[in-house]
Amino acid sequence: MSAKILNEANILLNVKSETKTEAIERAGRLLVKNGYAEEGYIEGMYAREADITTYMGNGIAIPHGMNEYIKYIKQSGIVVIQYPEGVDFGSGNTAYIVIGIAGKGEEHMGILSNIAITCMEEENVQKLVKAKTKEEIMKMLIGSEE
Repeated sequence: MSAKILNEANILLNVKSETKTEAIERAGRLLVKNGYAEEGYIEGMYAREADITTYMGNGIAIPHGMNEYIKYIKQSGIVVIQYPEGVDFGSGNTAYIVIGIAGKGEEHMGILSNIAITCMEEENVQKLVKAKTKEEIMKMLIGSEE
């Protein structure tokens, strides 16, 4: 994963707890603001969540749009939002890290698998939750490719 897909402008630290819908909205708005997607993609993120939860376990949620909304993606990118107090994703699941994804073409699965591999280890998730700087988060998710 490169710095083009994730950069400091795509990371929000210490965001106050909010509803699942607000967290998805915030992730979608950041993807739009930073040039990864058009406004219509946010609707696709809501549709995905309504269809099946994007809570992945280990305190991580990965909201992304359904396939029919891919047309709204301009280029691949991810945004990372850190919620120290968590966001209730229902069924007793709390996300402390919300990672919004806009994946273009084949990159989508690659981005998802990179995140899944990193976040599979609870220790890595704790580092993301406790990160004090955007650099720490970038280093965890994209390594030293800068």
